[in-house]
Amino acid sequence: MSAPLRWVLAGVGDIATKRVLPAIHSDPRATLEAVVSRSPDKGLAHAPRVFATVEDALAWGGFDALYVATPVALHAPQTIAALRAGKHVLCEKPMAMNHPEALAMAQAADDCGRLLGVAYYRRLYPAVLRARELMRAGAIGTPVLAELHLHTWFDPADGFRSWLVDPALAGGGPLYDVGSHRIDLLNFWFGTPVRATGLASRTIHSRAVGDSATVLIEYESGVRGMVDVRWHSRVDRDECRIVGAGGSIEMKPLNSGRLVSPLGEEALPPHANLHHPALANFTAAVLDGAPVMCSGRQATWTDWVTARVTGVV
Repeated sequence: MSAPLRWVLAGVGDIATKRVLPAIHSDPRATLEAVVSRSPDKGLAHAPRVFATVEDALAWGGFDALYVATPVALHAPQTIAALRAGKHVLCEKPMAMNHPEALAMAQAADDCGRLLGVAYYRRLYPAVLRARELMRAGAIGTPVLAELHLHTWFDPADGFRSWLVDPALAGGGPLYDVGSHRIDLLNFWFGTPVRATGLASRTIHSRAVGDSATVLIEYESGVRGMVDVRWHSRVDRDECRIVGAGGSIEMKPLNSGRLVSPLGEEALPPHANLHHPALANFTAAVLDGAPVMCSGRQATWTDWVTARVTGVV
């Protein structure tokens, strides 16, 4: 058995502590060597070493892969620095603040000969993979339309995850945060988008980022995808429907693993820790040469779509 993959985690916020750290600790082929945190006490609760900056961790150098779980504005500089230092990188979503940044990250990985993955973990949901299998088998005929909706209430009045409503740190509200996951799923199922448009707006909440976005994407095959995400709904909704000429596939809620198709209803729940399969996949990619679940190059297409919605190309 090969030596375990040695990780450093940059950022110990909500998702990192709830999912990323448990995923690393539960993987027998991975070890956590250090974290990057502005709070030494907070960092030492999770790892034997704490560095104030990614640059400090890279100067030390005793690791193989960096997990970037910092605010989006830091993704590109931290990722590129790590790649140039010879480290592999798994980055949280969305990949970057804009499409040029995303392309620069993917190019750095190519130039440095290192792996860059983006944690669009829904690609590894059993129901998502089953939907792709059913479409390829012709279970719904030719796919023509896919709709994904995520409606929830998000108002960080108490300061919890408040950086998500700071455009300088997070970009563009629910379009960047929860919308990016669903745009990536459409790209995973249907390939490279050829056209995209949409609207992002501020309807209920009065803050610097929008609280809703609606995206329309067209693919080379003729499939159209629609993503509608909202942070101003007190009625939660997390739905996916793929319509074909001969039937449809529905996943409601998307995170539940419940899938209904012309073949009947199936229960295909995701892993209890949604990040675990993504971490395990990246570890296997580095140690065994397995395909990366979502490469940096593939992930740039989500940023390409959001750029066409925001107009920031």
